Amino acid sequence: QVQLVESGGGSVQSGGSLRLSCVFSGYSRYCMGWFRQAPGKEREGVAVLHTDGDESYAHFVKGRFAISQGEGDDKNTLYLQMNSLKPEDTAMYYCAATPNDWACSTDRPGFFGYWGQGTQVTVSS
Repeated sequence: QVQLVESGGGSVQSGGSLRLSCVFSGYSRYCMGWFRQAPGKEREGVAVLHTDGDESYAHFVKGRFAISQGEGDDKNTLYLQMNSLKPEDTAMYYCAATPNDWACSTDRPGFFGYWGQGTQVTVSS
């Protein structure tokens, strides 16, 4: 059974940093990603990590956010390091996974079949 559990959200001021974590179980080599949804807006992709280790980012987070997977005892954890946060980054952030690498894109949230419950990030100006 696939499970994803996010943590690490919180409230920070503009320019601050947060690191989100997603502990996953039930699979070992899926495409994984981070998505977000702000009130009144559609869910959007933030970053994905392909099974070969390649990373892809939405244009609005490039250079500020970094997706990674832990190693060793931490290998079942997906991270999202978020730096230089802006008020427009405020949203619920979700970790997601798909076994289909062809669907591994920030543009295809609908093809990710496994989702966590989300963790709230609030950035104040």
